[in-house]
Amino acid sequence: MKILIIGSGGREYSIGLAINKENAGHELFYMPGNGATSDFATNIEKMDYNELAAWAKANEIELTIVGPEAPLVDGIVDIFKSEGLTIFGPSKEAAQLEGSKVYMKNFLKKYNIPTARYIETDSIEDAYKFIDSMEKTPIVVKADGLCAGKGVIIAQSKDEAKKSVGEMLSGKAFGEAGKRVIVEEFLDGYELSMFAICDGEDYILLPAAQDHKRLLDGDKGPNTGGMGAYAPTPLVNDEIYQKVKERIIRPTLDGMKKEGAPFEGVLFIGLMIVDGEPLTLEFNVRFGDPECEVLMPLMTSSVSDMFYKAATNRLGEIHVSFSDEYCVGVVMASKDYPYKSSAPAEIIVDEIHHEELKKHTHISYAGVSRDEDGKLLATGGRVLVCIGLGKSIKEARERAYLLCGQVHFAGKQFRTDIAYQAI
Repeated sequence: MKILIIGSGGREYSIGLAINKENAGHELFYMPGNGATSDFATNIEKMDYNELAAWAKANEIELTIVGPEAPLVDGIVDIFKSEGLTIFGPSKEAAQLEGSKVYMKNFLKKYNIPTARYIETDSIEDAYKFIDSMEKTPIVVKADGLCAGKGVIIAQSKDEAKKSVGEMLSGKAFGEAGKRVIVEEFLDGYELSMFAICDGEDYILLPAAQDHKRLLDGDKGPNTGGMGAYAPTPLVNDEIYQKVKERIIRPTLDGMKKEGAPFEGVLFIGLMIVDGEPLTLEFNVRFGDPECEVLMPLMTSSVSDMFYKAATNRLGEIHVSFSDEYCVGVVMASKDYPYKSSAPAEIIVDEIHHEELKKHTHISYAGVSRDEDGKLLATGGRVLVCIGLGKSIKEARERAYLLCGQVHFAGKQFRTDIAYQAI
C-alpha cells in the first residue's frame, strides 16, 4: 500500500516507524517529514492541500494519515475526500472539537459529558466576575483557538487569572486565538490521556497514557508540548475505562452525529480523575505527542490496517491487540526550549553493543534535519524521544534512560523523572 503521512514531528515519525516494521511492503511518503523520516520513507516538499491532493491522486496514494491538528482544522480531510481519496482524520467541522475550546466546552455541556465548571466569554468584565465568584485557586484560563499546546494558564491566584484573561483578550498573549477565553475551575486529581480511534460510528480505545507537560523534574517550570510519557498507566482500572466509554466517548460520537459532523480519526481525551471519576479537560482531534510515541510500539496488530479500516468506516471488522509490555518515552529537547530557538547542533548516537538495549529501545526523531554532508542536526525544540520497552514500567524506564546516555548534542536537556507517578 502507498501511504502518505502528513507532519514532521515525533508523532508522525513513530506512526511511520510502526508501519514500516510491519514488513508488509508498504511504500511510505511524508509531507514534509524531517531529517530522519527519509531513512525509511520519501519526503516530499511542502504543498498546499489542493496541490497535495492532486499529487496523492497522481501517485496513487491509497491512505493518507494526518498527524498535526492545524491541517485538520484547516479542512485537509474535506479536500482529500472531495477528490475520492482515503484519508484518516476528522472533517473541518468535526475538528472544531480541538480548533475551538469554546465549541468543545459548549458541546460537553449540551451532551452532559462530565467536565469542570466554566464560563466562555470575550468580555473581560464577565470573566472577572466569574473569577471573583470562584471559591478556590488555582484557576484555569484557556485561549479559545490553537496555540500549539501552550494556550492554557494555571493561575495560582485570582489576580494572576485576571492578568492572564486581560493579556489573552487584548491579543497580547496569543493573538486572535485568545480573543475569546474559557475560565474554569481547577480540578484536583491526576491527569491522563486516552485515545479512541473512531470511524464515525465505532471506536477502539487504546491503552491509557500519562504525559509530563512541565519542563523540569517534579513537574516544575513552564508548560511544554510534552517532555515524556508512558503507557499503559496503572492509574487506570477497568471501572475508569468503562466510565470513559459510557460517559464520554459514546455520547461524543452520538453527539457529533447529531451535530451533522460524524467524528472520524483520533479522539484524544485529556482527563482528570477526581476521586475515581473521569472528567473531561479537553478534546484533541489527533494523537498527543509524545503519547503517540509510546503507544505505537505497544501495538501487535497491524497499525496500517487500523488506520485504513477507520478511514473507510470499517473498524468493526478488526481486532486491535497490544503487547503486555510497558513503554516509556523521554523527550530530549534543545538548549533554549521552550523559550526560544537554539542553534543547530549535530546529533551523535553511540553504537549500542548491548543486545538487550538494542532490542528493547529505539529513537523517535522529531525536530531534526540533515545538513549538506548528511549529518543529523538538532534544529527543533523537542528534538527526539528515547523509547524503552519492558515487562514493568521500571524496566522500560531504565532502558529509556540508558538510551538517553547514548545520545549526544550540544545543550541537550531532558527530565530525569518520567513515569515517577507510576513508580
